[in-house]
Amino acid sequence: MKNKKIAVFALLAFVVAAFLFGMKAYQRSTQTVQEQKATQQSDRLVRMHSPVLGPQNAPVTIVEFLDPACETCRAFYPLVKQLMAQYPQEVRLVVRYAPFHQGSDQVIQLLEASKAQNKYWPVLESVLAAQPLWADHGNPNIGLAYKAAEQGGLDLQKALADAAAPTIDAVLRQDVEDLTALGVNKTPTFFVNGRPLPSFGEAQLTALVAEEVAKARK
Repeated sequence: MKNKKIAVFALLAFVVAAFLFGMKAYQRSTQTVQEQKATQQSDRLVRMHSPVLGPQNAPVTIVEFLDPACETCRAFYPLVKQLMAQYPQEVRLVVRYAPFHQGSDQVIQLLEASKAQNKYWPVLESVLAAQPLWADHGNPNIGLAYKAAEQGGLDLQKALADAAAPTIDAVLRQDVEDLTALGVNKTPTFFVNGRPLPSFGEAQLTALVAEEVAKARK
């Protein structure tokens, strides 16, 4: 009986090890493919319409594909701001949209419309802060997202009228086209100077930014 238990535990350990090895191999493969796509199609990382926070000539660019309804995007936003505060002259953030969740496209259109009032960043932060109230993935309450945007200082009625412009639809279509071409299938997805994270996580993002900053300082 004892030998049988040992054999079972050994088999389980082998299965777990094989699974972990397979996951790591898959992550490496995915990263390699995504990095190749980003290298071959670097123009798809940053567009003229993309919101930029930080120095325009910063040597390190974090491109983030985000969904305003994504809980992990909300959780990562303070870390991104922390990295920018840590490297104020060396890092800039470029936001791209990945409207994977229901209702996200409407919120994105409002975010784009907020640019006309110079309210983009406070509105984004307000919408993210209120996300738990409105971002039910099955039944989002977009009205509460709009209310949060208004609390961020937005003239809501003007922004809703501006959001109907064909140019804003074009922005959303371009971002979706770019994320598809780059193989982005989850949010947030980060590229640092064109490099995807080796695997997903806060430590990985922090380390990759530090590595690129160190290169720029040489």
